[in-house]
Amino acid sequence: MIEGIEAIAFDIDGTLYPNRSFYWRIVPFLLRHWRFLAEFGRVRREIRVWQAAHPGETHADFLGWQAELLARRLGVTPSVARSLADRLIYEGWRPVFERVRPFPGVREAFVAFGAAGLPVGILSDFLPSQKGSIWGLDALSDVILGSEETGALKPSAVPFVALAGALGVAPDRILYVGNSVASDVVGASAAGMKTACVISPLRAFLLKLTRAPRLATGADISFTSYRKLVRDVLK
Repeated sequence: MIEGIEAIAFDIDGTLYPNRSFYWRIVPFLLRHWRFLAEFGRVRREIRVWQAAHPGETHADFLGWQAELLARRLGVTPSVARSLADRLIYEGWRPVFERVRPFPGVREAFVAFGAAGLPVGILSDFLPSQKGSIWGLDALSDVILGSEETGALKPSAVPFVALAGALGVAPDRILYVGNSVASDVVGASAAGMKTACVISPLRAFLLKLTRAPRLATGADISFTSYRKLVRDVLK
């Protein structure tokens, strides 16, 4: 087992399932609601810029704050903006995720970590309830948390510290698994956690072949399959 690890936690999007399996399914949504999605994306970037300038600060009503920023861009009231976000994103994408399948070996990995005595957590930038039962992984998890519930988005350290508190484990005793260097690796590292990054086999091959810095993840470990993650963590 990786020395000093007492818990393991996971991002969802792009980490527990391949992003491509979601993206192609929302093409009709993109065509119908491209302006809303573009403005929603700009608001999320605006929030992250604000967080970078105010490290450690949070908004008690994060979704209300997000709605206010979105309302300004859409030219509607905050209540209308929040209703749109709920209907189109938080609830609207739920049926899409019902058709998305996780990476091979994800469930087996959760079972293996639990059997090894490691508390298992989930921390996502979107509310995990958007994914329903998260392909049955909710029953195998000790903590399930959306960063929006903590008042801040990744890569702020706030959600990761909240995750550690919910798990009852010190941050430096947690391995956080994600796919985004900018959000997952940077944010978890800032909170003092160890990190693991899922990468494609092609990227792993090119990294091994060229050792190009731009391909490196900066994580403590990188892996291409959940079978390998289990071996790396529990060996």
